[in-house]
Amino acid sequence: MSKDNIIKLIQPGNVDDQLTEILRNGARALLAQAVEAEVADFLGKHADLKTADGHQRVVRHGHLPEREVMTGIGPVAVRQPRVRDREADATDPDRIRFSPSILPPYMRRSKSIETLLPILYLKGISTGDFSEALAALLGKDAAGLSASAIGRLKDGWLDEHTAWQRRDLSAKRYVYIWADGIHLQARLEDEKQCILVLIGATPEGRKELVGFTDGARESAQDWRDLLLDLKRRGLDVPPQLVIADGALGFWKAAGEVWPKTREQRCWVHKTANVLAKLPKSQQPKAKRACRRSGWPKPRPPPSWRSTPSSRATHRNTKRRPTA
Repeated sequence: MSKDNIIKLIQPGNVDDQLTEILRNGARALLAQAVEAEVADFLGKHADLKTADGHQRVVRHGHLPEREVMTGIGPVAVRQPRVRDREADATDPDRIRFSPSILPPYMRRSKSIETLLPILYLKGISTGDFSEALAALLGKDAAGLSASAIGRLKDGWLDEHTAWQRRDLSAKRYVYIWADGIHLQARLEDEKQCILVLIGATPEGRKELVGFTDGARESAQDWRDLLLDLKRRGLDVPPQLVIADGALGFWKAAGEVWPKTREQRCWVHKTANVLAKLPKSQQPKAKRACRRSGWPKPRPPPSWRSTPSSRATHRNTKRRPTA
């Protein structure tokens, strides 16, 4: 009888999941039907076009080689049908081309996987561990991404972020702006870091991410640099109201950059600060009492009275309380 109590852990990607395999087979069949239907619809739209000798001009032309697309349930193999224009060669600019929307050319990963990769990176998965992480999530047949491939993706994310940070804001106008600092848990620097975030509401009631940057302890200088950068890129019209928590750094910067903008203390943060001073057993009752306390609700500006979303977004426009 063995006295060995060491249990071998199941390695990522070695789990035989019959349910996932059934789903994958079903997805493969549905994807094949979808791409075939897309081609049939394209051919139907050009069915009246004929060649000089009276034959159909736009016809099917076999399939492209089979390829695997990485999806949320693992790799799914598919063959994309081909379409041929009999009246034009490959170099003719007037050639009728089939551009699939379901399975674009060179597509190797679904949008859900494209979203997953930066999230894994931000959560701390190192570039060398992506292959193992994807195998655990998507199965042993998942095509792993090498460290160099992740490096290229990261360079692309940085380019997109740089372009977004430099975008022109001259045509933008925000009535309300919310400001907050998101403190990071894992940092090697001695000084505590955070992400400074600004979210704006347009006159139509739509919320947009206005800007964000990293900062040290939500200092006034970091907030000031972010607000001035927005002005340099064309955001000349100040908001009517800014909402933030009790961090003094933002209020100092906002008072300098937007001196005529009204200020309001965020009620979510204020309520959380009040509840933190009470025993947990009393917090639900105190929270209900805060909601019944009658927050001031003045009439919104005329440009905001037309949409339910804008009326729901509007809050107290008085100066923020000192408490």
